Amino acid sequence: MPASIDSYGPIAQHTVAITQVIQILQGARRQGLDIDIALWRAGISPGLLESPLSRVTQMQYARLMRVLARTMRDELWGLTPHRMRPGSFIRICSQLIHCRTLGEAVRTGLGLYRLLPQVFTPRLLVAGDVARIQVTHRESQVDAPESYAMRTFCFMSYGVMSWLTARRIPVLCVGVPSGKGYRSEAERLMRTRIRYTSNCASLEFEAHWLALPVVQTAESLQAFIREVPGNLVIKYRDRSRLSERIRRLLRQQALVDGVTLEEVGRHLGMTPQTVRRHLKAEGQSFQGIKDNLRRDAAIQLLARPDLTLNDIAAQLGYSEASTFHRAFKSWTGLAPGMYREANLKPAAVR
Repeated sequence: MPASIDSYGPIAQHTVAITQVIQILQGARRQGLDIDIALWRAGISPGLLESPLSRVTQMQYARLMRVLARTMRDELWGLTPHRMRPGSFIRICSQLIHCRTLGEAVRTGLGLYRLLPQVFTPRLLVAGDVARIQVTHRESQVDAPESYAMRTFCFMSYGVMSWLTARRIPVLCVGVPSGKGYRSEAERLMRTRIRYTSNCASLEFEAHWLALPVVQTAESLQAFIREVPGNLVIKYRDRSRLSERIRRLLRQQALVDGVTLEEVGRHLGMTPQTVRRHLKAEGQSFQGIKDNLRRDAAIQLLARPDLTLNDIAAQLGYSEASTFHRAFKSWTGLAPGMYREANLKPAAVR
């Protein structure tokens, strides 16, 4: 009998859409860098860019962020006209751990960023009970690379806030520049309301969180820095949502497909109707959660050459490998064998 999905180690983490890879490469393309080499160094097959449904692991995406920052000597990956020199992020974080409260740290950090030459201005705005980190572009319209830089700046700021206080701060609303290009994964990651704007990116949260104490130290800063940016990519997603609770529950099961909605409901103390209603409110479905979990687990298991495709199919609860093949192709646009071959090639050339 197959073991649980978690028995193969820390797999089945949420994966990253290939559109995010395409967007972070915009600056490198604009500057004429060899995109294929950057992708290979990150362990990503360039061929995946041609499959709009494909996804990469969090580790691959974080590695690409580091490769681009190091190659371009720019912590905003060439997405804006002004470089953010390597080390800027670490120097600012080293100042924040000396602040007493989150509010003081946010104001200090954004103030230090405003001293750097950049096309956008970050500020903390507080109106009544709502606080907002707002990143505003100097122009009325924002191009696609700069839009991605602004959104990523917001999300990384949020990750730093959560790290400083050692807790996830609930987000009320996300503002996203609506310029041309790919839409953000913000709604899926943050599970909150999205507001499209002309020239700013923002994150809103209840203002009382600004009074939280900063709990990090010089020692914990060193551990934090070693994991950047991977620890900021998707780490602070909302794990309290019912869809996330169900996903965690399913990860512990041997056969994901064999778990019924009724069984999940009993475990959570809910009727199947209540589970469905809550999932619908989150824009989710029980079958969709199972499919996404198996897709993400499959992507990570395919990176292991010691497992055959039949092994992976069985591990994910498929009685026949052919069924797994069809499902994987519907998820990513590629057959699992092709996906594996493409992703093992970059590892061989690094």
